[in-house]
Amino acid sequence: MELRPIKPLDSLATPLPSPLERLRLAPALSGAAGSNRAPASATRIAAADDLAAVAAWLARYADSAATLATYRREAERLLLWAVLQLGKPLSSLTHEDLLTYERFLADPQPAARWVLAGSRKKLARGHPDWRPFAGALAPRSVRQALVILNALFAWLTEAGYLAGNPLALARRRRAPAKARITRYLSHALWETVKDTVAAMPTDTARERLHAARCRWVLTVLYLGGLRAAEVTGTAMGAFFCRRDAQGAERWWLEVTGKGNKTRLVPATDELIAELARYRRAHGLAPTPQHGETRPLVLPLIGREKPLSRGALHLIMKEVFGMAAERLRARGPEWEAQAGVLASASAHWLRHTAGSHMSDQQLDLRYVRDNFGHASISTTSGYLHSEEDARHEATQERHRIGWTSES
Repeated sequence: MELRPIKPLDSLATPLPSPLERLRLAPALSGAAGSNRAPASATRIAAADDLAAVAAWLARYADSAATLATYRREAERLLLWAVLQLGKPLSSLTHEDLLTYERFLADPQPAARWVLAGSRKKLARGHPDWRPFAGALAPRSVRQALVILNALFAWLTEAGYLAGNPLALARRRRAPAKARITRYLSHALWETVKDTVAAMPTDTARERLHAARCRWVLTVLYLGGLRAAEVTGTAMGAFFCRRDAQGAERWWLEVTGKGNKTRLVPATDELIAELARYRRAHGLAPTPQHGETRPLVLPLIGREKPLSRGALHLIMKEVFGMAAERLRARGPEWEAQAGVLASASAHWLRHTAGSHMSDQQLDLRYVRDNFGHASISTTSGYLHSEEDARHEATQERHRIGWTSES
């Protein structure tokens, strides 16, 4: 596809943004001579302009697709804003410019240049109507964007590309007390979600597979406490069995999570039984083979390729939407709780699992390790007795309790 080069502002009345990989900047906007550039003798990276410097920073996150996409988005937005809105390169931005940008994030104007038209939330990056924003950012998202950009500027300064970090002058705010998790389902709402899935239609083969998939996704997100990206990025062969010190077989699920860190999640008897149930629905042997590459969540038809996080999100939004309608059917007094379900997402199940584990007085150390909240120590391979205790406690106190066997 032909590139859409950005022309200098004085030669184009309303230039439109292009994704980083398609961006071509005039020399005056490239940052080759940015006013905040460090002396060439101090530079420790090969980048000669802002696009190359940003690419060098992003390359550090190539092993984490989700982090890379988030960081690229924020760097891309700022660079495009700098050249299109201010007419200056990223490496010439001042502290005052960044204060202006902070306000811009809360209301990207002119909207025709910056925001996707209509109700569309996403377009392919090569589409001519692509825009960097789907709408104004909430205060929390603005803060997160600035945190990411501060990391970018700090790294470029440390690398000797920039003379200083313009965001380092920002007013230091006292760190707020860590908020309690609120995006989770109460035990009653969780039962409603399970009842909704158990009542899904199964008249046709497609309906049976869809109902089985919804039940399995709900199960693995809840019993495993997994992130959506961990579900879509894990294969069936990640389940394995080993014997404990007493000779009992224990199943585990090996998951690679945030920061490319690997952890072992207890695969309880319930989880293994649900895995077997799900595989039988697809005509597969109940137990996966070692190294099996089938994705953890199978498509209804077609090749056995992994679902995207977006597809998994849509599955869960459908389930929560049906559960919300189930509550609304009880009467108007259920509207508030139905609204909670309607706003839930796949990540709510991770919070729900953690909350329910705590309610059942599962040792918080085990919850921490199940969820991968702390890095795995180099000695963890020797702590089999501690891991077995974690497995036993998780199996005893954390259950999904499906009432339907069919």
